[in-house]
Amino acid sequence: MLKAFADLSTPLVADACVRHDVPLRVAPPGIGAVVRGHRVAGRALPVRHYGSVDVFLEVFGRAERGDVLVIDNGGRTDEACVGDLAVLEAEAAGVSGLAVWGLHRDTPELAEIGLPVFSYGSYPPGPVRLDEREPEALDTARFGAHLVSADDVVFGDEDGVVFVAAEHVEQVLTTAHRIRETERDQARKIVAGETLRRQTAFDDYLARRAADPEYTFRHHLRRIGGAIEE
Repeated sequence: MLKAFADLSTPLVADACVRHDVPLRVAPPGIGAVVRGHRVAGRALPVRHYGSVDVFLEVFGRAERGDVLVIDNGGRTDEACVGDLAVLEAEAAGVSGLAVWGLHRDTPELAEIGLPVFSYGSYPPGPVRLDEREPEALDTARFGAHLVSADDVVFGDEDGVVFVAAEHVEQVLTTAHRIRETERDQARKIVAGETLRRQTAFDDYLARRAADPEYTFRHHLRRIGGAIEE
């Protein structure tokens, strides 16, 4: 999956989801890679954290090589729920990366380990609580407004993290590649002196909009094959 995502980005994946009316499920703003430039793509391995590392050790028994551990820590900012030992154990289980709805710690050690970790940021204290475990602890993980399961694929890069249902991934990636080529071609033309306004026949758009107020720029882009906004 990471190979299929290699020359794409989460913005392209998000745009392709919009193009196909696939639910747009994006991690909240602020979720980013611990190490700049790290990327991740793989099947979601969901888990809910309750204050103890035991739930991670348990879920690793379900891991398949290349899975991305998706940790639901409720978006908490009063504790870090993963550190170097949990990440090392994840790597040993074949996990390809972690997406944490919460905080991490042991930043230098995580950078040295090299396994991609996405979180809100770092915080020294670990948990001092132990909450009651839910029945869904190893089946689904909440991540912001979204519910993530093993039926989802996780994509992460410097722009953030996107979750896509596995059944839509092939279609979404194919369209994301097409959008990428269109946008790269548009960028090359701008650099060469052909403005985006000219490429998109913007004057024509303004004239059509004047005649038909319901004619939007997105309608126009679809008509001419542009890909700026989606």
